[in-house]
Amino acid sequence: MPNQSTDILFQLIRSLKKSEKRNFKLYIQRNTGSKDLKIIELFNAIDKLGHYDESMLLNKLTSIGKPQLSNVKSHLYKQILASLRILTNSEGIEFQMNEQLDHARILYNKGLYHQSLKILEKLKETALEFEQYSFLIQVVSFEKKIESLYITRSFQNRAETLSAEAEKVNSKRVAIAGLSNLSLQMYSWYIQKGHARNKEDELEVIEFFKKKLPVNDHLYTGFYERLYIYQSYCWFAYIRQDFLMYYRYTQKWVDLFNESKKMIGVETMHFVKGMHNLMNALFDTRSHKNFSSTLDAFILFSESSEAQIHENIRIQTFIYLNSARLNYHIISGTFSEGLHLIPEIEQKLSAYSLYIDKHRILVMNYKIAMINFGAGDYSKSIDYLQKIINEQTDLRVDLQCYSRLLHLIAQYEIGNVELVEYLTKSVYRFMAKMKRFTIIEEEIFKFLRSSFHSDKKILRNQFEQLLNKLRVYEKKQFETRTFAYLDVISWLESKVLQKPMSYIIKEKYNKNKR
Repeated sequence: MPNQSTDILFQLIRSLKKSEKRNFKLYIQRNTGSKDLKIIELFNAIDKLGHYDESMLLNKLTSIGKPQLSNVKSHLYKQILASLRILTNSEGIEFQMNEQLDHARILYNKGLYHQSLKILEKLKETALEFEQYSFLIQVVSFEKKIESLYITRSFQNRAETLSAEAEKVNSKRVAIAGLSNLSLQMYSWYIQKGHARNKEDELEVIEFFKKKLPVNDHLYTGFYERLYIYQSYCWFAYIRQDFLMYYRYTQKWVDLFNESKKMIGVETMHFVKGMHNLMNALFDTRSHKNFSSTLDAFILFSESSEAQIHENIRIQTFIYLNSARLNYHIISGTFSEGLHLIPEIEQKLSAYSLYIDKHRILVMNYKIAMINFGAGDYSKSIDYLQKIINEQTDLRVDLQCYSRLLHLIAQYEIGNVELVEYLTKSVYRFMAKMKRFTIIEEEIFKFLRSSFHSDKKILRNQFEQLLNKLRVYEKKQFETRTFAYLDVISWLESKVLQKPMSYIIKEKYNKNKR
């Protein structure tokens, strides 16, 4: 996938829909009365660029020289945001509350204090209903300012009431901030380090979690406190590969929104992320029936008004929905059907490449590689795995290791003897350097090093011996993630039974979904 330009103005213009571009030009003409402004010329020139190239851009501009370009770009950027602000006034409760707060400030500046206070009082009710405490503190602070500077005679004991409200809101904000910090830190830990590899890693993350976890976390009853505490436990369990605990807290996360439906429209991305993690938990625990029903529910959500409200939610919903669809074909063994999803996914990934982070691309490429591997197209699987292997990033070291191991197995399937012998040493060194070895990988490496030189008559027996060795570790805590990323058990069973891997997985799926 091509790297996108980091020029912020180019990115902003590329993100605009046709209606937003048209609105911007009307906004400029309406506010300036001129159609021939330099910023319009710059806007049109950048809009026609396939990628940002300043030399090419300057050649297209007739009224803007290089010394002026930086200032004109800055002015254009601000004007585009101003035009978008008008379009988004009605999008979501936060925009609506900010608009009302602006109205209260306008009335205050006019000297109409009582009218301003009436708006602020209504705003407090809305903010409390949706638990918007960060916004609420602005409202209360504004009320305090008015009451401290002017005699409004609004009611008795006003000072005491406002002071008590401010203290209560501030206490809520401190609690929410502490829990949201913990959730973010646990997620960051996972993104940087992946899963705990051994007891030492687990003890390290347990110590970190306990140190950051508020002592009275069980007393929190508000929506946001519960949301962030569930998220924190979710990441804590996921890192430790405690997938049952991970499932319990992802379910609590989603149930929280189901208990308070109005918050889906307020915190839509948190709901989307919760559904994504719930489906991941059901995938990891191979809860086939619940996975299917949850996926169906997410498909319905993807067609709802909440999922369509703006580009960010549409893009993230697309990513998580298609990730879940690929997971469905992986756990059900319907790899050939999964291949049909790939062209549309690739087309959308290319279209959305400006907005999707590297981590999501890495994960999606791995899932597509798995689909191709399961369908028996090992060469295509290798193509996607090489995208991950060649990516220069420090994200998801665990995924980098699994990609190399699956790549090695795919080369083995093709029969590239010399390449496998070379790659075995190379991948072994990489994983040793990353300190990512588990017993599973060690056994696979031993097998691959020796099997190419084995007589085909005894090869099936060697597959069976490896299968029996690895089955012992299926339920071991620090080995389970390997089996989730690499269904090596099903692969080995397909070799022993001499049946396609897809057939083996389908049999398991049909048995477990009943």
